[in-house]
Amino acid sequence: MTIRRAHPIDPTALTELRTADDAGRRMRPVTDEEGGAPLRCCLRRSAPGECIALVSYAPLRRWAAGTGVDPGAYDEQGPVFIHAEECGGPDGDALPFANAHRTVRRYSADGRILGGRLVESGAFEEASTEAFADPEVALLHVRAVEHGCFLYEVRRPR
Repeated sequence: MTIRRAHPIDPTALTELRTADDAGRRMRPVTDEEGGAPLRCCLRRSAPGECIALVSYAPLRRWAAGTGVDPGAYDEQGPVFIHAEECGGPDGDALPFANAHRTVRRYSADGRILGGRLVESGAFEEASTEAFADPEVALLHVRAVEHGCFLYEVRRPR
């Protein structure tokens, strides 16, 4: 069994998002009174009282810029929660947010979508193994089903 690694939002991108998000809006920090927001900076849920922000993020655009490709029409942006201040990043290698149905989108090395799959809780390893069995798949985006929000990416194992 190959364990896949979830990649949070890159620290450089987080610094930029805390100034202006991918829609050009300034960050608006809030105190999360209830907790439970899925944080994409450290891949855990927020605790009550933490200072967080909801920002617009374009995951495929940023990945494509780093690889020198054009995502074309697949360039989309959406809301993600992050800590309003720098944090320590993920703590451990466990796959985050795996306790619910997820959508796994497959992308090629040139930034084109190759399909997707609805994944039940606990079936992520099987879905990622199936996805990476296709040599055209370079990366996966794991998304929440209920709102379609980006949670994290998984890159082809080297």
